Amino acid sequence: MLGKTTVSWQGKRREGARREILASAWAVAREHGVAALTLRQVAERVGMRAPSLYSHFDSKHAIYDAMFGEAWAEFEQVMGAVVPPSSPRALVRLMCRTFFEFATSDLARHQLMNIRTVPDFTPSEENYRPAVRVYERMTELFAGVGVADPADLDLYTAVVSGLVDQQWANDPGGTRWARLVDRASDMYADAIGLPEEPT
Repeated sequence: MLGKTTVSWQGKRREGARREILASAWAVAREHGVAALTLRQVAERVGMRAPSLYSHFDSKHAIYDAMFGEAWAEFEQVMGAVVPPSSPRALVRLMCRTFFEFATSDLARHQLMNIRTVPDFTPSEENYRPAVRVYERMTELFAGVGVADPADLDLYTAVVSGLVDQQWANDPGGTRWARLVDRASDMYADAIGLPEEPT
């Protein structure tokens, strides 16, 4: 019994340290940029020496990997809360706004999730799973209103990602491209032939 209690306590302590390291890594990424993150900066924030981080993560890419998984798991929760409206066009607008607002609320998170900012980084299969589930949820919602062609889904992701990238590049913190989300959604709906909404 004592042995099990000790193991449990050690596991909780280790998990707490990993969470603290990841929180520090996000703070560094938001302050200096995702690609500029260093183990020394992360270690300093948690009161460790950089080599001590290796007892929790095998490498800097392992930290990126855990951050990637966290980010997509967070968006997976957001997507799980989406209640699809009955109108196909209303669904497209809701999906566009949901992703746009999430992606434009945190640059470091967006860069890690959606842009190949970190050279040679590829997420592990485990931490890529939330991203796959998000895409599956998206295809499920779109299929419910008759959008199933893979090319139509690719076009949707290109439209909303383009709006996000333009917002970050030209008006971070502003509304210049946020104001265009519904308009772009309707243009997309026209392009793939979704029925007009009743007046």
